Amino acid sequence: MTPKPALVRLDGSSPPRARRRAHAALAALLAAALSPAPARAQQPPQGAQQPPQGAPGQAAPPAPPGPTSVPRGADGALVKPADAAPAPAGRATPPRALNYTPPEYPKEAEQQGVEGSVTLQLDIDRNGRVKQAVVVESGGHGFDESAVAAAQKLEFEPARRADGTPAAARILYRYSFTLKPAAPPPDAAGAATPAENLRGTVLASGGDVPLAGATVSVARTGGAARAGGGAPPPARAAAPELTTDESGAFRFVDLPPGRYQVTIEAPGFEPLSVEEEIAAGEQLEVKYRLLPRGEGLEVTVRGDRPPREVTKRTLEQREINRIPGTNGDALRSLQNLPGVARPPTVAGLLIVRGSGPQDTQTFIDGTQVPLVYHFGGLSSVVPTEMLEKIDFYPGNFSAKYGRVQGGIVDVALRSPKADGEYHGLAQMDLIDARLLLEGPVPFLEKIRFAVAGRRSYIGESFGPVLEAAGAGVTQAPVYYDYQALLEAEPTPSSRLRLAFFGSDDALELLLSDPVPNEPALSGNVGLHTAFQRLQVRYDHELTDRDRLEGVVALGRDDADFGVGPIYFQIDLKTLSGRLEYSRRLSKGATFNAGLDMSTGLYKVSFRGPAPNRPGEPPNQPFSTRTLQEVSRDGSFYFPAAYAELELAPSARAKLVPGLRLDYQDLNQQATVSPRVNGRVDVAHGFPRTTVKGGVGVFHQPPQFNEVIPPLGNPNLRATRALHYAVGVEQELTRNIEASAEGFYKQLDDLVVGLDQASTVQLQYRNAGSGRVVGGEFLLKYKPDDRFFGWAAYTLSRSTRVPGPGEAERLVSFDQTHILTVLGSYRLGDGWEFGARFRLVSGNLVTPNVCNVYEQSCDPYRTNALFHAPTGTYTPIPFSGTNTERLPVFHQLDLRLDKTWAWKRFRLSAYLDVQNVYNNANSEAIQYNYNYTARQYVTGLPVLPSFGMRGEF
Repeated sequence: MTPKPALVRLDGSSPPRARRRAHAALAALLAAALSPAPARAQQPPQGAQQPPQGAPGQAAPPAPPGPTSVPRGADGALVKPADAAPAPAGRATPPRALNYTPPEYPKEAEQQGVEGSVTLQLDIDRNGRVKQAVVVESGGHGFDESAVAAAQKLEFEPARRADGTPAAARILYRYSFTLKPAAPPPDAAGAATPAENLRGTVLASGGDVPLAGATVSVARTGGAARAGGGAPPPARAAAPELTTDESGAFRFVDLPPGRYQVTIEAPGFEPLSVEEEIAAGEQLEVKYRLLPRGEGLEVTVRGDRPPREVTKRTLEQREINRIPGTNGDALRSLQNLPGVARPPTVAGLLIVRGSGPQDTQTFIDGTQVPLVYHFGGLSSVVPTEMLEKIDFYPGNFSAKYGRVQGGIVDVALRSPKADGEYHGLAQMDLIDARLLLEGPVPFLEKIRFAVAGRRSYIGESFGPVLEAAGAGVTQAPVYYDYQALLEAEPTPSSRLRLAFFGSDDALELLLSDPVPNEPALSGNVGLHTAFQRLQVRYDHELTDRDRLEGVVALGRDDADFGVGPIYFQIDLKTLSGRLEYSRRLSKGATFNAGLDMSTGLYKVSFRGPAPNRPGEPPNQPFSTRTLQEVSRDGSFYFPAAYAELELAPSARAKLVPGLRLDYQDLNQQATVSPRVNGRVDVAHGFPRTTVKGGVGVFHQPPQFNEVIPPLGNPNLRATRALHYAVGVEQELTRNIEASAEGFYKQLDDLVVGLDQASTVQLQYRNAGSGRVVGGEFLLKYKPDDRFFGWAAYTLSRSTRVPGPGEAERLVSFDQTHILTVLGSYRLGDGWEFGARFRLVSGNLVTPNVCNVYEQSCDPYRTNALFHAPTGTYTPIPFSGTNTERLPVFHQLDLRLDKTWAWKRFRLSAYLDVQNVYNNANSEAIQYNYNYTARQYVTGLPVLPSFGMRGEF
């Protein structure tokens, strides 16, 4: 026997048995808990119904409220009628139980088969301790004494007034004493004992504190699994509902095989609805984490199932919305993770584990897009409000992904809200403005929509200032992006989504005077990039063991760059698709197979200087060479197929071998990429210790401009990378987890350019090689209702060998040390404060004049050659390529948020300040006209950004 407190939800997501009393109970709870002084005790109504008995071995479910039922609040507490007007909604908070202590069942009552309940009046002080417990409704038979003794051990988060200060409170709390019926003896035919086939634990996310009294219900369905993706589909066959015990555990018995919608609810926490699969003769063990009610994204762990990759870092909205220095932009928060280098100021690049920016791919709902950030890295191409999650794989990713040797960013668009109401938001800051609207489609049942758009106004804000300062600005950076989607469930086991999204960036400058040392470069400098995708996605749960996921997209990519008479243009029209079939072969084996296709039309145009002709001096300025103009168009076809096995020989271990086959028709090459990843829990349970590792082959086809003649070489081969990784994950406390991972990448057949003095038209060849070695360390405090934060450190070295016999050298984006420490804390009453500090090795440059402060300089050295026909100087490199490192980068960013909440509307404001102490970080070197002197070019100074946001 384990008595449980009865629970009734007090919010809009309450179970059906409590909705009729939810609003009245909420008002009563606030009035009782938030009075300035303890209120006068009142007796609850008489005749309250008692919880019915549960099934053998199960917790008794809470009582359904009838006409005379006692309304109950969080953690089983009875709610007393109001003595005064309630506190303003959303401003004050009632006491919240931090633990649950079950009372002992009186032996005499248990022997006599007596059940009952006791209602207590609890006085809770400002520190959350129970100062006094008084019986206001006796249960007799020794129940009163047992209930009082158990209540003295309860601990609460204290009530808080509207200004956030702790306050004393008086609440009513009820213990229900219910006997578990004895299991019936087997019949004469030897009936089998009921078998447990779904069991698990409910925890509070962040600290992994067991949640006692949480309501767990299951309903038979055939629907596709969608964790946290909106309201569950209608249930066809209801199964029992029960509450978790003091350890947060629950268990169901004799559930027929099939798929079930599992709903978990607990007062003060966001509800969670997921789908699980029950197989005949098997037991499914799960673990669910509920987030405190607020702005978090639900996180679900099913059966401790590890990912298919060695390292997969998933960011939650609670984190990505509040990281200082990012303006709340989700994809910009990736730059704070281990293995990600700091890009140069206003450069929207993603540099992962020593690989180039072009070596990392970005996907939106399974469709590749060419950009991750708008021009200058000010924001990403998808606003945070449209995201469900971001999965980041810095290396050793599964065979599902290919055509890249760096990392993978996989962005999932969230489903429109399915509560039958319309929701929207509007936000403005100093950089851009955005709008979003979502809800049901009028006159179309069960079809939901979401539309969003964003546009910058940097040009309107800063363009006139730059033009007045003589910067020659014609059009300052302007960007916009847009997303629209429709979603429906054609059958209970399938989901269909139609989406259209895109991005556009433009920049134009006017060079009134020629660039120093390049007399032919004058006029307009323009940059324009854009992409659009029309996408259809379909997911179908074919059977209890088979699943099909497919996505197809029509796309267009444009990139135009020009400076004076020189320009480069590329136009791509693509048709891409991905289809994956999954089959659960047995309890510990799953087979995944898929097709990954990309085809389309291309057009490339180029006008630029030709290579030097024989006899021309090497010091001729680049822009004065003879121009050549090239235009090519054609088609391309990149098919691929992959297969993987997910093998789990035990609950502690998982092994994922995979194989991927790719073909590129531009250079008519087929590649084979075998991979294997594995994880094993050396110490299971808490504290968990996990060892992981992986090795794999990754191929990346050459860029279009490298393989298309006459400038490109159609005989180029795909580059190859061998990834090796080994690491360990260790839980230190319920809130803190540490991880360390070492990685090594061997790069072969790298594409390098030929000597510009060559007369050969084929400018590229597979002559380079390289390697990347390093380690990543992460100490993370899991998000709770108050705080989140982490410290990430990366130690790495990335080198390249341009060709046979040449010396090894560091690449320009190599950063030896990368340290990021950040955190955000909720102060109460809607206030939140965060900080981020970064300390990074300086970027590498090729010096033309030595640094007199760090190197010995020869005063008689010639730094440049004079080109008489144009009267300009051509520099002579002081030393080899990338031989000087800029000074160490360090910067502190702060963020302050304030939120006001009403019943149907929410208003928030934030101040995000980058480079608080105005450190002059060096980003490049600038030389005088004849290369006899130099100075550092510094990045952005202190940069504040203020924004407002309203949503309903």
